[in-house]
Amino acid sequence: MHHHKSKLLKRRGQRVRTSLQMASLILETLSVIAIVIWQILKSFVRIFFPPPRKDINGEIVFLTGAGSGLGRLMAVKFAKLGATVVCADINQAANDETVKEIQDLGFKACGYKCDCSSREDIYRVADLVKKEVGDVTMLINNAGIVSGKKFLDTEDWMIQKTMEVNTMAHFWTTKAFLPSMIEKNHGHVVTIASSAGFFGVSGLCDYCASKFAAVGIDESLFMELGALKKDGVHTTVVCPYFINTGMFDGVKTRFPLLLPILEPDWATDQMVDAVLRNKALLFLPRILSLVLWLKR
Repeated sequence: MHHHKSKLLKRRGQRVRTSLQMASLILETLSVIAIVIWQILKSFVRIFFPPPRKDINGEIVFLTGAGSGLGRLMAVKFAKLGATVVCADINQAANDETVKEIQDLGFKACGYKCDCSSREDIYRVADLVKKEVGDVTMLINNAGIVSGKKFLDTEDWMIQKTMEVNTMAHFWTTKAFLPSMIEKNHGHVVTIASSAGFFGVSGLCDYCASKFAAVGIDESLFMELGALKKDGVHTTVVCPYFINTGMFDGVKTRFPLLLPILEPDWATDQMVDAVLRNKALLFLPRILSLVLWLKR
């Protein structure tokens, strides 16, 4: 009799535990659904009522790849908004031209030659900037290279160089400048990635891999800053389609109306606006977010 009662009690205990687990699972599921719906509603509202643009007058911006293309355009646009722009590029002559263009317009800029494939050089330049300019409050990881070759045609050294510039440099620049941002709970880390950070493209294996990694760095950093409750330090990752800068010379789009080749000036206007509004993720054009949803 005692043995029979013991079995019954065990079964009841198992049923109670199972019921509690089911209830907990249902509550967790409903909680996740509620959070997702809330975030979707917030995103929908922000389409029509975007947050105001922040004032970056007096901020110190460190921008890699400032010597040409998107980098030069962004450097000028941020300088016009009152920021001191620290231009970094491996091409010193081109970098000096960007600095001169900004200074000739009456705004603040300085330049440093920096090899973004070298951790040691990034740290060297970062130390100089801290001593000679001040604490960087906005980091823009823009420098990037592309081989444009099929997988088996891409030389080993080129694959390694692509990863060093497009991915590893983000670790070193962020490690150099993020501590002061965290200490003051004020700053912004911007990652100029690519739609190739979400979609594989034939002939761009090394480039896509590097940009997938850059997107992953940004997303993880966003989560980490949230866990640290550093709500004054923002991250933005920019994922544009092909931009007409010469980097992807000769590239064609299969859907020119839906996915046109982007004009640099328009694209950088959108990028700057996204940063000023502390937007976490920017697809250019926006229809790419629908394409990503279809892919998933």
